[in-house]
Amino acid sequence: MQPVKFLILRFSSIGDIVLTTPIIRGLKQQVENAEVHYFTKPAFKEILEANPYLDKIHVLEDNLKVQLEELKKERFDYIIDLHKNLRTARVKSALKTISFSFDKLNFQKWMLVNFKIDKLPQKHLVDRYYESVDVFDVHDDGKGLDYYVPDNDYVDVSSLMPELKRNNYIGFVMGANHNTKMLTEQKINSIISEINHPVVLLGGKDDYPLGMKIREQYHDGVFNACGQFSVSQSASLVQQSRVMITPDTGLMHIAAAFKKPLITVWGNTVPKFGMYPYYPNSNSSIFEVKGLSCRPCSKLGYKKCPKKHFRCIKGLDSKNIAAKANAYFSSL
Repeated sequence: MQPVKFLILRFSSIGDIVLTTPIIRGLKQQVENAEVHYFTKPAFKEILEANPYLDKIHVLEDNLKVQLEELKKERFDYIIDLHKNLRTARVKSALKTISFSFDKLNFQKWMLVNFKIDKLPQKHLVDRYYESVDVFDVHDDGKGLDYYVPDNDYVDVSSLMPELKRNNYIGFVMGANHNTKMLTEQKINSIISEINHPVVLLGGKDDYPLGMKIREQYHDGVFNACGQFSVSQSASLVQQSRVMITPDTGLMHIAAAFKKPLITVWGNTVPKFGMYPYYPNSNSSIFEVKGLSCRPCSKLGYKKCPKKHFRCIKGLDSKNIAAKANAYFSSL
């Protein structure tokens, strides 16, 4: 029996790719004799390479024309476009294969950002992804997101700091793709000062200097892991945490995949966009400053607050965030 060959398109970013994992699993498990391939950028291959439901990963190279010729040889039966941009349109046009996509709701998001008119459905992005494969009778299996950490990316937390043990620290994500999603230094300090447990700071290389500054204030109570580990190694640290505090960023979705108790903090973006934690642990909370006339100011974010007051972050209640983290930690 010939396999039914699917090619999933999603080029970026960390969180968006993690949000496609239920579709990967659904196609593989719910379509008889399915062979599932994935096309993404090199930087994000490691997010997928340990996924047992994928048969092959194709990496976007500089010469797309040559690569398209290689993809044609695969003779895919269907393309599932979960990115839906000009590049994926080019791929679909070149492969001349039946394709399915999802509704990005860009107009509805634009209306909410620019006029604060809410026409968005009460539907998570993953559920909109599922609509793209509904024709194959692939439906939500209730298992949430997937993230598989390769064995060689497992991090022994006890080797980082003597005080650290598996399931005995709070992971605190500092970084995000846009500054207006991130907590300020003052806000991070005000939260950590109220936390009664070890903290591991997570983020990219750009977050390392601030991470060291915060570490110096709290000495052995805080470990700065920013910029020191790959995505999958950072995922290992998330997996071993007891509770996670995170803004709207990729590690938030990885933490949701591991069913961690989540405290999510929201700046200029809003959960209403449909990218809040998917199937999180029941001990999870969302913190946001509601009622601001300027929020959301973008569906993505900015380097600086356009209004220069940054009330969406500065107005977050640090004591309540820390209290919730302490309570979740103690209840497990």
